[in-house]
Parts: sequence; C-alpha cells; structure tokens
Amino acid sequence: MALNLQNAQFVRSAVKPADFPRDALPQVVFSGRSNVGKSSVINRLLGRKNFARVGAAPGKTTHINYFLIDEKLYLVDLPGYGYAKVSQAERARWGKLIEAWFADTSLMTLGVMLVDARHAPTADDCTMGEWFKGCGKPFVVVANKLDKLKKSEIEPNLARIREKLGLDESVKVIPFSAEKGDGREELLKSVLAAMSGAGDQE
Repeated sequence: MALNLQNAQFVRSAVKPADFPRDALPQVVFSGRSNVGKSSVINRLLGRKNFARVGAAPGKTTHINYFLIDEKLYLVDLPGYGYAKVSQAERARWGKLIEAWFADTSLMTLGVMLVDARHAPTADDCTMGEWFKGCGKPFVVVANKLDKLKKSEIEPNLARIREKLGLDESVKVIPFSAEKGDGREELLKSVLAAMSGAGDQE
C-alpha cells in the first residue's frame, strides 16, 4: 500500500478515552521514555524537520497526540514515561490514560516501542514491553541513538535489549538513528506491512 508521508497533519490531543478516534483507520502507536527521542524518530520517519514537536525539555507530550498520515493511518504519540520532574499526580494521570488506550484492543494496529540503543532497558521500559505483549498485536522495538555507539557495541547491545525485554523472535529490534536516518526504511516497511494486515482483516 502506498503512503504519501508528506500528507501529514496533527488532528487531536486526547486527554480522555472519549477523545480516541475510532474510525477503523489503522493506528501505529509510539511509546518510549521521555528522553529517548520519540519526536525525532517520528520526524525522521515522515521525512519532516519539526512535525512532531521536539521539546527542549523531555516530558513535553502530556496527552496522546494523533497525526493523520495520507488520510489512511494514524500515528499515535503516547506521553513519554520515566521523567522525574513530573508530579506524582500528573504521572498517575498519564498512566491512567495510557492504560485506557491499551485496554481497548481494537485501537492498536502496530506498536513501536522506543528504547535507547546505548543502555539496557529500564524497569519502565520492561513494563511498557509487557503492555505491548499483552495486547496480542504486532509490535517492533526501535533502538534509537545508534549513531552514539561504536560498531562493535551494536550487536551486543541489541542482544541485551532483546533479552532484557524478553522478546521472542517474532518481535523485530530495529537499530535506528533519528540523527542519520539508519533504520528508517525498515521501520517504514513494518508500518506498511501492518497497514496491509489491517486492511485484510476488515
């Protein structure tokens, strides 16, 4: 299925479950820690500079943001997690919102979970991994900041991410650099495959 990535628009910020679009379009959801470069990965995927806001301070996405791509697909940007400077109440609100999103299994077509390629996944990352596994929908793990690693560190780090998150072979771990564009084609391929799959099920 062809997708014009230039035809992208921000459509809404959801603050409660009633705000989630339910128009049967495929939804590709992005999640990750506040400082993992989620907005930069979305911008790189779309080939746009400042489409998804890149905050100077992490933790800027406090709602679930929806971007409509070519009127065929939603990119869903979940609030970043694990950021210390956010109040407990705010964190609890995000948690409830994300929980409500995952509780409705009709929403997600593909999950894109971002982790930092340089480090072992955190406890929060592992919790998010369990959410994705529990959904029973396909998801991929994008190991961002690849450009910060030496060549010799890449394979061991990817193996460590896979092991720590307890991923089976069906889950792709995509080495990615939002900075340089490595991994973009592979991530795009996963998105298009999920869209085709969603079309088959309708």
